[in-house]
Amino acid sequence: MFGNIKHAFFQPAEKEMITLVHFHLHNHIMVGNKKTKDVQFYIEVIDVVQTIGGGKRSAYDPDEIEEEQRERDRKNKINMDFQNFVNRVNDVWGQPQFKALDLEFDQPLRELGFHGVPHKVSAFIVPTSSCLVELIETPCVVITLSEIEIVNLERVGLGQKNFDMTVVFKDFKRDVLRIDSIPSTSLDGIKEWLNTTDLKYYESRLNLNWRPILKTITDDPEKFIEDGGWEFLNMEVSDSDSENSVDSDQGYVPSDVQSDSGSDDEDDDSESLVESEDDEEEDSEEDSEEEEGKTWEELEREASYADREKGNDSDSEEERKRRKIKALGKSREPARPPTRLPARPPARLPARPPARPPARPPARPLVRPPDRRNVSGSLPKRPKLSKEKGWLGFLEIITS
Repeated sequence: MFGNIKHAFFQPAEKEMITLVHFHLHNHIMVGNKKTKDVQFYIEVIDVVQTIGGGKRSAYDPDEIEEEQRERDRKNKINMDFQNFVNRVNDVWGQPQFKALDLEFDQPLRELGFHGVPHKVSAFIVPTSSCLVELIETPCVVITLSEIEIVNLERVGLGQKNFDMTVVFKDFKRDVLRIDSIPSTSLDGIKEWLNTTDLKYYESRLNLNWRPILKTITDDPEKFIEDGGWEFLNMEVSDSDSENSVDSDQGYVPSDVQSDSGSDDEDDDSESLVESEDDEEEDSEEDSEEEEGKTWEELEREASYADREKGNDSDSEEERKRRKIKALGKSREPARPPTRLPARPPARLPARPPARPPARPPARPLVRPPDRRNVSGSLPKRPKLSKEKGWLGFLEIITS
């Protein structure tokens, strides 16, 4: 009856809205039309849905205080009922016929929990004495600690707010389980928990592609063991090896270079001694020459005298005459006036033609109105208005 149960968990409602009992199975069972290994029974201790139209109440409202007290009593009652059920089941599992199953309800440890994203939704993951579980959000996460080979903490470094955790199982054909976006503040607590459970963990600065790694291990496990196993994940060892190689390269000096450097030092010392002796001899000679030397006036006189003797010996009489003639000719030539270019006349622009006024249009001939004079040359007489006709007569005259 209980042979298919692998793990049993009881999680009371402390900071959650539900109290639950969860069973993780060895083999799949059919629930509706789906296969599953997880079966859960839960009760909501607090109404998850709140009415928006109810309005806000005061903190000191007696109805509000009474409602909160009822919720606390209901939560405590549900937790107590579940606890009594768990105790009775543990008593049954403690009987001799069920001791071989090694079953017992396990309770999560909230003080060791941390937030992460095992699937698509952020959840609160908590360890137990034998598992690492997340039982509130679906799909649930149940990881048996005895089935874990190593844990690799990825994207761990300075300045990182989050890191990832990869769980590698002992069955290398099984896919690894990743928990992403764990806050860096939970890193020390996770390391401490892994040390207490004797789980080997490594740290890396980057995310690894685990499928080809597991494939190479399954293809040639002996070579994997000969190469050091999981030590390629050890970031501290790789850093220390690189530092040691750099230090050894910098500290190593070949023997030939040492001998050459020693001989060069000796040659430099001998050359410096010879140069110092030569400098001392030159300084002594200069001092003696300065003591026995002549003044500048005496040296100038000797130089001018030597130039004269050399000029008298080398120049012939004909060359002397030519020099004298050239000197006399230059002195007798009159001074030529400086050549001046004729001044350019100022540039004049051509005069503009006078502006012509615009042509006026031809005058139109005057048209006189027709003359109403008769043959005799006199204008026609105006008709006289009679008082009898009045305005009617005036209108007849105008219209005629």
